[in-house]
Amino acid sequence: GSLVVNYPFDDDEQGIAIYSKSPDDSMFQQLALSYSKENTKMYQGSPCKDMYPTEYFPHGITNGAQWYNVPGGMQDWNYLHTNCFEVTIELGCVKYPKAEELPKYWEQNRRSLLQFMKQV
Repeated sequence: GSLVVNYPFDDDEQGIAIYSKSPDDSMFQQLALSYSKENTKMYQGSPCKDMYPTEYFPHGITNGAQWYNVPGGMQDWNYLHTNCFEVTIELGCVKYPKAEELPKYWEQNRRSLLQFMKQV
């Protein structure tokens, strides 16, 4: 897990972790930032220091391919084949949180979700 908003493209022609700019890159950045700005821990960019001490996401967002390369990912496929502007929102450093922690996740992400929906 992690705490970041990831936007297309998730892979590049070389198959390495390098920024892969889509034609709508600025729009994807705007969508990602609309979410991350409302989640203080995410926006700070280093949410999982204990698990990933060198991982840093400026303003809590990242281009998918720059983070790690995922050929054939769903958000790229949806963007290229259906014109769907999809982002991947990683909600926390723990991939499978305990049920009693879910209210905390809701509080940390409620404003982000509302701001994200306003982008429509």
